[in-house]
Amino acid sequence: MKNVNVGSIAIGGKNPLALIAGPCVLEGYERSLMIGKEIKNIAAKLGIPYIFKASYDKANRSSFNSFRGPGLTEGLAMLERIREELGVPVLSDIHDVSQVKPASAVLDVLQIPAFLCRQTDLVYEAGLAGKPVNVKKGQFLAPLDMKNVIAKIREAGNENILLTERGTTFGYNNLVVDMRSLAIMRSLGCPVVFDATHSVQLPGGAGTTSGGQREFVPYLTRAAVAIGVDALFMEVHDNPEEACSDGPNMLYIHQLEGLLRDVLEIDNVVRKHK
Repeated sequence: MKNVNVGSIAIGGKNPLALIAGPCVLEGYERSLMIGKEIKNIAAKLGIPYIFKASYDKANRSSFNSFRGPGLTEGLAMLERIREELGVPVLSDIHDVSQVKPASAVLDVLQIPAFLCRQTDLVYEAGLAGKPVNVKKGQFLAPLDMKNVIAKIREAGNENILLTERGTTFGYNNLVVDMRSLAIMRSLGCPVVFDATHSVQLPGGAGTTSGGQREFVPYLTRAAVAIGVDALFMEVHDNPEEACSDGPNMLYIHQLEGLLRDVLEIDNVVRKHK
């Protein structure tokens, strides 16, 4: 497996389990920075490499009137300040070819949202930027189909590819995680990330917004690490009930340290077994 280097963080192979975490969407500089600081402190205490994530634009909301974030220009400026203040790499979603150039000037990782993972122009252009690309497996794709997404990025001359599992949808406002997909995608030669919080989302489950079942986040996280993953993706918040997006499936910050301690123990066992 090829390692993916994100700043000073190496993901994949025998490298430590990494954490990609932050609020779902930027909710202002101060609150987003505060959440990032708390996560960074927890990660540093446990020796976990940390990448901050937050979206500058949530372009696939259930309702036209839902909060989407500060937008490209303001959001990237905010992420650049957070990157400098925290001293950690940052990740955010891109939704259109026109966003690749400005986003790659700030972000350490370009993320392709699940619904857009088959958009050839977007995926290829992201690859051309030369930054690590994290592709979320579409809720409609079999894990082996991600080989075609990998090929598009490699066609652009980029080998720094992360693949993320975030559940499969069969409709009816639900997602199901097939844990086999983690092993299958890892067999494709790229580091694999488990999205622990979007996997418990109930798409459109609240009518004009998505619902979620955050109580299942620890169960799925422990199971994924037991199978073997290279990084965890989690959306966390100081008070998810107040969150502007994805509150029902986000983890409370005060729950994060205990869960990470559990998964580190599991990860150590898995690595010894290998």
